[in-house]
Amino acid sequence: METSRAGVMDPTAELMAVLPPDRVHELLKLQKAAQKINSILDLDQLMDKIVNDIACSFGCIEISVYLHEPENSEMVLAGVQECRADDKGHRLKVGKDGLVGYVAATGQLRYAPDVSVDPYYIRCENDTRSEVAIPLHVDGKLVGVFTASHNELDGFSPDQLWLLQGLSSHIAVAVQNALRFKQERAEREKMNREAQEARSIQQALLPKISPFIPGFAVSGVSIPAGAIGGDWYDFIDLGEGRWGLVIADVSGKGTAAALLMSATRAMLRSLAENACTPSEVLTKLNELLVDDFPSGKFVTMVYAVLDSNNGTLTYANAGHLPPLLVDGAGARFLETEMGLPLGIRKGSFSESTIPLGEQARMALYSDGITEATNQADEEYGPARLAAHMLKGVSCPEMLVEDVKAFANGAGLHDDATVIMLRRH
Repeated sequence: METSRAGVMDPTAELMAVLPPDRVHELLKLQKAAQKINSILDLDQLMDKIVNDIACSFGCIEISVYLHEPENSEMVLAGVQECRADDKGHRLKVGKDGLVGYVAATGQLRYAPDVSVDPYYIRCENDTRSEVAIPLHVDGKLVGVFTASHNELDGFSPDQLWLLQGLSSHIAVAVQNALRFKQERAEREKMNREAQEARSIQQALLPKISPFIPGFAVSGVSIPAGAIGGDWYDFIDLGEGRWGLVIADVSGKGTAAALLMSATRAMLRSLAENACTPSEVLTKLNELLVDDFPSGKFVTMVYAVLDSNNGTLTYANAGHLPPLLVDGAGARFLETEMGLPLGIRKGSFSESTIPLGEQARMALYSDGITEATNQADEEYGPARLAAHMLKGVSCPEMLVEDVKAFANGAGLHDDATVIMLRRH
């Protein structure tokens, strides 16, 4: 006979000591059933397990589990065994319909040893002679109601009612966990769908094809680290052989960064198409973003204007990584005198104009390129970027693949975006 450390007999062991052998067997089966249902998170599987295992253990002719819908003040049939009158989804009003409605309203177990004289019983099976309905509570909150029916009058002994009530506490917790899991899974699926939709929209905002610019080849790529990112690039036809080249990185990640990116892109295009210089565009854009952006959010950006007629590039930098130029003099990073990230405070931006000689190459890139790390926590860095560009002909996709090879399984932890410009 089992006792606790304090010398008090364990209640289950005490009950087993006084129960006849067949009831001890039932108790053991119910304990196993409780262990099994507590490990099931899928609601449908849980309902099937509950109604089938308990029916077998007690010889019941009907088992059902109703779940509470507080917004409708209704009980919805979620699990049922052997009832041919009601299907899953059947609804009962709390406080109005049957033993289930009565128990849901009162929060108390109700046992009808003779259903023919019980004022609350609603018949499901003709063979039913007695029925018990037990509320399922978790932390005082109604989760559902469990019912069991027998084909004999007063078919449940006091011991069986005690066991069913004890098992119902396990059922309540298991149902609550399954409902939470179902809700969380639905929320995750909704978020994933929304993220995929946002990614589709975001990808649609990127250039579909590389522009045709006589004497020059320009292309870009943007690889988000997650479903959606805050990087973007753009090519803007300014007319008369002039093209605006944009690379930008919005602080943060996810949907919030994507929304800010979309808004910034629209503002930038509107300003750029008014034929402003790069410094004027960034200055006016910054004034708009300072007023509109949430506190702590900002955008780094390089905006450049390529004039294919005279072979020059005029650019302004708002706190972004410096462009890399490769020409006959080697590789060098193009710094600017001033330019904070956009959206922090109002100010002006400097601009520079450089000639693009024969075979000159330029890379505009985000920190997802240079700050990518390998398993030794080493960064790809500006030196490796320059070395890659010095090798000769390259394209944005080749650079991204080189960065991925360097990461060697560590993966890209930030959005990686590149624009490459080359003069024929």
